[in-house]
Amino acid sequence: MNKHILLGVLCTLALPCAAFDPLFTSRVQPPKGCIDKDILHEALSLDDLVQIGVCTNPGLSAQYMGVKANEANLGAGRNEYLPTLRLTGTAGISGKRVESHGGYTHGEPYNAKAEAAWLLFDFGGRESRINTLRAYADAANYGYNAALHDLMLSVQTSYLKLLAAQETLVSAKASLDSYKQSYTEAQKRYKLGMVSLSDKLQAQTRYEQALLAVVLAEDEIKQYSGKLAILLNLSPDTTLELIKPVFDQADISIEKDNVQELMKEALANRPELRAQESQEKAAKSSVTAAKTSMLPSISATASADITDTTWRHHSYYGRENIAGLMVSMPLFTGFSNLYRVKSASSVYEQEQANTQNLRLAIQNEVWSNYQHYKTSVRSYEISQTVLESAEENHRVAFRYYQVGKGDILTLLDAVAQLADARQNKISAFYSLLLSKANLYKSIGK
Repeated sequence: MNKHILLGVLCTLALPCAAFDPLFTSRVQPPKGCIDKDILHEALSLDDLVQIGVCTNPGLSAQYMGVKANEANLGAGRNEYLPTLRLTGTAGISGKRVESHGGYTHGEPYNAKAEAAWLLFDFGGRESRINTLRAYADAANYGYNAALHDLMLSVQTSYLKLLAAQETLVSAKASLDSYKQSYTEAQKRYKLGMVSLSDKLQAQTRYEQALLAVVLAEDEIKQYSGKLAILLNLSPDTTLELIKPVFDQADISIEKDNVQELMKEALANRPELRAQESQEKAAKSSVTAAKTSMLPSISATASADITDTTWRHHSYYGRENIAGLMVSMPLFTGFSNLYRVKSASSVYEQEQANTQNLRLAIQNEVWSNYQHYKTSVRSYEISQTVLESAEENHRVAFRYYQVGKGDILTLLDAVAQLADARQNKISAFYSLLLSKANLYKSIGK
């Protein structure tokens, strides 16, 4: 064997193969189908915003890389099913002066050795270790799905709150117009001596308060707009044009209107619960792995050793081949294995309790969101009736004040009731859509 060829083989085996996945552990793929839109100049729907968030949100990207790391750990663990091969070699130049014979000897010795080992049996320890890694990979995958659901809900929440803030601004400006109308009428009647100064001042106060409400509504729009932009990995000062749902055309119904069925569906679908159950499986496998670490293991071994030494113009060549079985039995490890078993058992019981606690929390979440949704539906229905009544009351009160049959307090009260009714309808509508979104997220949709 030429030592130069041997060195070339060693260098080749050392090359990295980062993109190679021979054990097929990679299952989760990065988001695809990102929209091709000019998001700064085109109107965006909720679906558009969700797609943009899924493709660009840095928090979700970080979660995805955690999944890939756990998949790689699983691939590393699966290597325990394969034999290990190791090739070692040494080469050098040696020189030696021999006093008894005189002269100087020169040699170029080299040695090459190939070793192989294959774990045959270890009472299930290898399988338990790999099952632990598989469960962690599953937990990371489900955790990524849960993060995806959280992001979708966050985008939808910011979208609805921003639209609600925009509608609130419209309502505040409408109320400002109503108060301005009342203030103008009070000024007119005061100049004619038909009302006292008190009427004019009360109308002016309400008008200025309405002006302040407009300013606050404008600030709220900026706040929610910034939050939505951040979720889409954009600068908070980015202005987005949104497609708004129509009050009378929005789908406010749910597919199933039975809370027991919804709770069952949540227990079957929630990725957070699947992730926790995977954590429990990992803890259970860790107990088995800890127990088997105190048991013997059997491995098949083989080696081939080649030595070539040149000495005083003579070549010495040696070759040795060995094959056999190796039994390894831990006799005493200072009780470390015993305490590892105790630790793993306690962690397993802890994960069992966490799983049960999460099931109860999910059921309670579905129950609460369902009740909130039903209340929101009823609130929205009532708000529509209240708004119709308030609009009619305002028309009557303003007409009465014009003809001198009503006082300023009655008019201002009617304007306030109209403003409240208009705002309540906006709040009830978007609260209903948001409660529906929260309900769907709580059942794993």
